[in-house]
Amino acid sequence: MVSERAIGVFDSGVGGLTVLKELCRQLPGEELIYLGDTARVPYGTKSPATVSRYAQEAAAFLTALGVKALVVACNTASAVALPQLEERFGVPVFGVIQPGAARAVQLTRGGRVGVIGTEGTIKSSAYTRAIHALNPRIEVRTTACPLFVPLAEEGWAEHPIARQVTQEYLAGLRDDDIDALVLGCTHYPLLKTILAEFFGAGVALVDSAEETAAAVARVLAERDLLRRSVPGPHRFFVTDVPERFERVGGAFWGEPLVGVKQVEIG
Repeated sequence: MVSERAIGVFDSGVGGLTVLKELCRQLPGEELIYLGDTARVPYGTKSPATVSRYAQEAAAFLTALGVKALVVACNTASAVALPQLEERFGVPVFGVIQPGAARAVQLTRGGRVGVIGTEGTIKSSAYTRAIHALNPRIEVRTTACPLFVPLAEEGWAEHPIARQVTQEYLAGLRDDDIDALVLGCTHYPLLKTILAEFFGAGVALVDSAEETAAAVARVLAERDLLRRSVPGPHRFFVTDVPERFERVGGAFWGEPLVGVKQVEIG
């Protein structure tokens, strides 16, 4: 039965593990397969055409394993590749942008939303378009925060350097009087503590990982695709040597990663 198949999740590296962790929390009865395209990370600096090709290759690998749904746990790939993935592969496809945008629209009281992300995500204006499609009156302020990714991967998410970088990047955004902030990169949930301190209680933080997992759970339930049998173990694949992924990814996943397999795609 289709409902007994796994859910496939892919990202350019380890950041998508925050999405996988939320899927595991909200859908504990599901089997998950994760692919990190670590040989070609990061996607955020690549052209849209290249990112789309990488995303289709990752999706092809996962669908060949018989997954029942695809989760694009990468903001850059979600911004440029979803239409092609939805057209090519015959399974439900979920990105991380629409769920986060929808939640920001729900939470804002004054109609001023901030979005932070990688340079590629911010340049794509994907969040701004998604928010305006739901409510064109909302003012959207965006800021690229490229150093947040290496800080998260080095385990420095609450280091004094992270606080200094936050001040440099986001002082202007705080002055814009936003009341909702979209964490538009899957690494950024690791910086929630610092961001909450910096913006204060008056700014709601929107974690796209949480919202995406909720969207997946809702659609699978609506389509009667929730698993009924006991799931097998989660599986992890990467396109480069696994050692760094296992080391860094453990902090994202919340426990040691073992048994990660290296594969070739494309």
